[in-house]
Amino acid sequence: QVQLVESGGGLVQAGGSLRLSCAASGRTLSRYTLGWFRQAPEKEREFVAAIRWSGGSSYYADSVKGRFTISGDNAKNTGYLQMNSLKAEDTAVYYCAAVPSSKDFREKRFYDYWGQGTQVTVSS
Repeated sequence: QVQLVESGGGLVQAGGSLRLSCAASGRTLSRYTLGWFRQAPEKEREFVAAIRWSGGSSYYADSVKGRFTISGDNAKNTGYLQMNSLKAEDTAVYYCAAVPSSKDFREKRFYDYWGQGTQVTVSS
């Protein structure tokens, strides 16, 4: 079992930055890919970014490429999502989740573990 707890959400003006954290406990993430998803009101939950915990390769949705950076700290078993140049359309609840590294990290149906989510609101 893996427990995931997000933190770092909040209210920020357009153009600002936030850093989300995802603390994992229960087991190491070495065999997982850690992903971030977001869900805006009345929209589907969508893929944002992912990082293979073993190796560190990272992947991004086109909508956040160049603005968001995903990273991980092995010693702390914690993942991060640095969000810069935020836009109003980035407003959503952000979730971190863990998927076995052999599976397609872009598909939310493959994820075994999810955090409770953290709200990010960007005012224009």
